[in-house]
Amino acid sequence: MFEDVDSGLFCPSRVLGAEAWNATAIPGVSGVGAILLTNLIAALVESARRVADTGAYPADATHLAEEYDFVVVGAGSSGSVVASRLSEVAGWEVLLLEAGGDPSFDSEIPSLFHKTQNTEVDWRFLTEPQQHGCLGMTERRCRWPRGKALGGSSVINSLLYVRGNRHDYDHWQHMGNTGWGYEHVLPYFKKSEDIRDVELADEEADSPLCYSKKYHERGGPQTLEKSPTRTPIVNGLMEAAKELGYKIRDINGESQSGFTLQHNIARDGRRWNAAKAFLGPVKDRKNFHIAKHAYVTKIVIDEESRIAYGVNFYKNGKLHTVRARKEVIISAGSIKSPQILMLSGIGPAEHLKEMGIPLVQDLQVGENLQDHLQFLGPIVMFNRSNPQRLDPVKLLDDTYQFFIHGGGPLSSLDILQFQGFVSTKYANKGEYPPNAESIPDLDYPDIQFQHIRYPFNNREGTKTVSDVSGYTEEIHDALLGIPNSKAEIYIPLPFLQRPKSKGFIKLKSTDPFDDPLIDPKYLSHPDDVATFVEGVKIAARLARTRAMTEKFEAEVSTSKIPGCPGEHGSDEYWACAVRQAATTTYHPVGTCKMGPASDKAAVVDPRLRVYGVRGLRVVDCSIMPKIITGNTNAPAIMIGEKAADVIKEDWGIGT
Repeated sequence: MFEDVDSGLFCPSRVLGAEAWNATAIPGVSGVGAILLTNLIAALVESARRVADTGAYPADATHLAEEYDFVVVGAGSSGSVVASRLSEVAGWEVLLLEAGGDPSFDSEIPSLFHKTQNTEVDWRFLTEPQQHGCLGMTERRCRWPRGKALGGSSVINSLLYVRGNRHDYDHWQHMGNTGWGYEHVLPYFKKSEDIRDVELADEEADSPLCYSKKYHERGGPQTLEKSPTRTPIVNGLMEAAKELGYKIRDINGESQSGFTLQHNIARDGRRWNAAKAFLGPVKDRKNFHIAKHAYVTKIVIDEESRIAYGVNFYKNGKLHTVRARKEVIISAGSIKSPQILMLSGIGPAEHLKEMGIPLVQDLQVGENLQDHLQFLGPIVMFNRSNPQRLDPVKLLDDTYQFFIHGGGPLSSLDILQFQGFVSTKYANKGEYPPNAESIPDLDYPDIQFQHIRYPFNNREGTKTVSDVSGYTEEIHDALLGIPNSKAEIYIPLPFLQRPKSKGFIKLKSTDPFDDPLIDPKYLSHPDDVATFVEGVKIAARLARTRAMTEKFEAEVSTSKIPGCPGEHGSDEYWACAVRQAATTTYHPVGTCKMGPASDKAAVVDPRLRVYGVRGLRVVDCSIMPKIITGNTNAPAIMIGEKAADVIKEDWGIGT
């Protein structure tokens, strides 16, 4: 019997509440029993809501001044950090504007992260119809969830803390971005960090519980901890990785290649989003104000001096203007930051002319869009002779554990915590490091793995992921429905780490309330498909190890996506399947590219100042010149930390 058969992606409703959950859909629960179970869970939820920490976030300012020293737009992972750090200077007045409000209650629960998407804390973006990818999505459009709340996407993401590879940042430095090499950014990763539940030693030991002080720190505002529960299949996957020769290690330490049980951005079993970490501690500072549900529409720029001196924003249905004595800082993310810049006249001259927007500065805003793609597969069936179903009694016990004691499977990421980085045969053929093919044992993997699982016949759970991704019913049934109707399933998620395909963001109209046009041009470069196929094949090899087949009866499903040619498992088939079903990993970056003055595609300089406009910076993942190897939340926090120090230095404040 598995310890936690109902943890991971399963949840009874968006907020685990009785109003939306039909308990009779669970096998063995009907009639009076269903009503009693539903009422018990609803009572637990309401009890937890009444005792929830409503003071974790700053209050919405009841009165705003006409001007501040710094106006920060966007309270996401970068904006929360930079606003918090700038307010450390007692003589500076800081205003933070956020289009959303406080995070929703259910975002607190780690295992429900998929359920926060497509809700009020999500911008709910859609890409343009794709020509080479997203072919199995409705209208060939991928859904792009992004956080719309204090904390931004750290409110709806999968909580995993991944920094990226040292070569990513050394590459930035090599491109002319002075001060952004790995040795420069490592102190800022450590500055934020409060890593718990592991020992910190002078050197990294051969133990998953011993981490090196060189790479980690305690006492920062961003708490990290590992999931409190571990199902047996996690141990099986770890043994499978070892069987194939991969090491179990700290992937945020000396080397990235290998597998790990990843730390979560959580505290005491609950999500510890960026707003809790960085804004909560400063919420009572007199020099710090925050305006929630404040939708920024334009940066106010003096035409003659070309100085940004404020922003326009809507709040409570009224248009307001606030001035910045020193700087306007745009931290609205890789989609909204370029949109705000272009609406303000900063962007590609030809595009702004088409839109009828007076040009302030001709810059390649919105270009260089990059994102990690993930593929759900191959689907692996396991425990086929004795598949475990959802257990409603255990679900109730797990719910009680979380809401009353703050622990249990609902506080866990289940097998999502098991992840790794591997190199395909294409890994050393990139543009960096120079002469990569001649470097033995180059630690620069090009595929990342995460994993999710579902109990037997859990259509509600599998449909959640399908709906979030936008899969058609036909794709859902072939990819997830048929295998899950036969057994429990787990799904390796290979992520393409350094895509060669690049897209763009443009304006659809001059209405600031219209979503921008998002075209990632997924898989438009054929090398991306070839690398992806190799990653999928490695996932299949993991499933076929003795560690998985003998103890867990693992078997790769041969259910085929309709219309894909070739035998299941062939390169031809996987290439088609990837184009049909690969979807976003929620890591868009690059649309306000950082680069030296010699880089004609650069929007900001290495101190994150917008070229040609004084008093204006961009501080978020849109400044990345190249996407990093791993999740982007930890780098977003690092960017905020480093930017705050740079700004202080530029204004004569020692750090």
